[in-house]
Amino acid sequence: MPDVLVVDDEPSLRDTLSFILEMEGFSVEVAKDGDEALEKVRQSRPGVVLLDVMMPKKDGYQVCQEIKGDPALAQTKVVILTAMGQAADRARALAVGADAYVSKPFDEDFLITLLRRLLGEGAGG
Repeated sequence: MPDVLVVDDEPSLRDTLSFILEMEGFSVEVAKDGDEALEKVRQSRPGVVLLDVMMPKKDGYQVCQEIKGDPALAQTKVVILTAMGQAADRARALAVGADAYVSKPFDEDFLITLLRRLLGEGAGG
């Protein structure tokens, strides 16, 4: 079971996040769109899904809503990580069940601390 599923349609950001998280001791899996994200959440049951909003097929809000609406997956933590930083975007993310909302560009240390907190203190090193 991976600690974190990184979901973003931008390959360079997926690679960067994966590298940063793996260097911090997290096990990481990646997905490039909403459909692949849902498939991987169902298969590998990550502790946290780090989820972009603007993606092909299904956006991050739809993915979050499906995860939180499925009793088998509802305990999965979801962090919305997006360039959309308006109050309305944050409100929408929380309304569909996101556990946290982080705006891009993000602070690496803050993100690592947040992920460790969501996973429980011992995770990620």
